[in-house]
Amino acid sequence: MERQVSRMGGNIITLVGNTPNLGDPAPDFTVRNNDLFQVSLSDFDGKIKLISVIPSIDTSICDLQSKKFNDEAVKISDRIVLLSLSMDLPFALSRWAKACKAKNIITLSDYIDASFGINYGVLIKELRLLNRSVFILDESNHINYIEIVDENHNHPNYDKAFDALKKLF
Repeated sequence: MERQVSRMGGNIITLVGNTPNLGDPAPDFTVRNNDLFQVSLSDFDGKIKLISVIPSIDTSICDLQSKKFNDEAVKISDRIVLLSLSMDLPFALSRWAKACKAKNIITLSDYIDASFGINYGVLIKELRLLNRSVFILDESNHINYIEIVDENHNHPNYDKAFDALKKLF
């Protein structure tokens, strides 16, 4: 499925895939960690998951989004696992995590088959990047919060995301 619901720099972009609905079981995905090992949703079973989706860690907004979630999410609870997904290569994600001394965030790459992007409806067809978005899943992998930004040069609504997280405790 394709739909034109977002923008990047004012240009309309096409998002590929199906976005799940609130309350739905979260779709599975297969991505790579910084060591190039395959990771899927089931690797985080039993944890509350805040999934921060970014177009590229090498941009200022993505960098700030990742740092904000890295610094703030764990203050809510240590039962939260923070995942950052992008199409960046694992090498770039690893370099960023080391440079920022990011301890609370797990950076994951969807570069091989865009499994996350397609299964969550956030793959940008024209650029093969992921649209900026936030998903929050409870311990049983049901979707409790979704934000897909309508302009990728804007930040997500951090306050709403943190409020949604707090409601799970």
